[in-house]
Amino acid sequence: MINNFTSDTFKGNIFNENLLNELSVVAEKNNYIDPTYYSKYDVKRGLRNENGTGVLVGLTEIGNVHGYTTSDGKRIPDQGRLTYRGIDVMEIVEGFQEEKRYGFEEVAYLLLFGELPSKKRLEEFKYLLGECRILPDGFTEDMILKFPSNNIMNKLQRTVLATYSFDGNPDDTSIKNILRQSIELIARFPTMISYGYQAKAHYHGNQSLFLHIPKQELSTAENILYMIRSDNQYTKTEAEILDLALVLHAEHGGGNNSAFATHVVSSSGTDTYSAIASAVGSLKGPKHGGANLEVMNMMDNIKDNIKDWGKTVEIRDYLIKILNKKANNGSGLIYGMGHAIYTLSDPRAVLLKEKAKELAIEKDRLDEFNLYNNIEEISKGIFAELRGNNSISANVDFYSGFVYDMLNIPRELYTPLFATSRVTGWCAHRIEQVASEPKIIRPAYKNIKLDQKYTTLGNR
Repeated sequence: MINNFTSDTFKGNIFNENLLNELSVVAEKNNYIDPTYYSKYDVKRGLRNENGTGVLVGLTEIGNVHGYTTSDGKRIPDQGRLTYRGIDVMEIVEGFQEEKRYGFEEVAYLLLFGELPSKKRLEEFKYLLGECRILPDGFTEDMILKFPSNNIMNKLQRTVLATYSFDGNPDDTSIKNILRQSIELIARFPTMISYGYQAKAHYHGNQSLFLHIPKQELSTAENILYMIRSDNQYTKTEAEILDLALVLHAEHGGGNNSAFATHVVSSSGTDTYSAIASAVGSLKGPKHGGANLEVMNMMDNIKDNIKDWGKTVEIRDYLIKILNKKANNGSGLIYGMGHAIYTLSDPRAVLLKEKAKELAIEKDRLDEFNLYNNIEEISKGIFAELRGNNSISANVDFYSGFVYDMLNIPRELYTPLFATSRVTGWCAHRIEQVASEPKIIRPAYKNIKLDQKYTTLGNR
């Protein structure tokens, strides 16, 4: 039976607030490291070199992100390019869109197995995913509904870990077994996030509870829309653009935070569920998976403060205020503009923007799409004029939140959708790590604390 959970169940605080405040001051003081030490010992903060390039820590054949070339140690801006297993994502998208079919399942196969599937093998793989979408008996009630979370990423992470208990062979790290677990996770993530959302909406939002059983014949994108909507209804355009978003978020090289977390944890020899749960925890962080939410919050602020969306002068003036930390949240950032690697263009943003316009026309939101487009173009000019930066472009997060909003997808599902796509890349990186590199990843940290004598309790 489902328990009588209420939002007030876990609000008790066992800590003495004054004591906790005092301990926090001590903890912060004794855990702060002077930033000058990082330069003194040539520490690669964030595993980045001084010129912004990443520190080389491994090899991969899964994905590659290209945004610049280097000459004499300097970065030279270039058009963005993203490849999956050596194939340009632009070509992949063009291929399945020309054939009027969904592409996420094909991409998942490509990332896992390192080659494009034949028509017969793709159908077999899609059938296998369809067979695995339904959660194990008792899982939904015992692991999702009994312990709902106000944060769906937190719920997803716990759900992934709970899957260990429903696996008859969870600790086998043979490639065959990891592959079986990976396919099941890729198939079940849409169901996990959909049911996690429904549990949150019901227990934390007092809404009706809708638990729709996934349909085997539907694509991943179609199943997500089918399960999160109370009436199960969606249009072909809606499913196509969500499928495209899943394709574009599926992989982004081994150096992004969550993929690297997968490599690090997998290198210890642990089970698949622990490794993938660590990646979910990484993506939950706002510095990694929450960028499109920052864009949406910024856009809400812009809409509230700009009267005429078509007036470029008014838009420009307000964007300058944002850059000068006098508007929005005071961060001085135009969210969705710029990327750590991409310079002249982000191919994901280029592809998603094109489809976003198509959906905006269908949803009668073309004026809003034009506002996004104006902000993108005006921002480029502002960065060139005020910062001397001629190599900045919109990244995928600039348009993905707008796309999800047009799909009536709740904002708390944006990052879980990211995870539902990226789990394909995580699983591919786990398989590659286990198959290729037997050594545990163990980088060095330099201890800069001077030796001290132990002081007895009575003399402290």
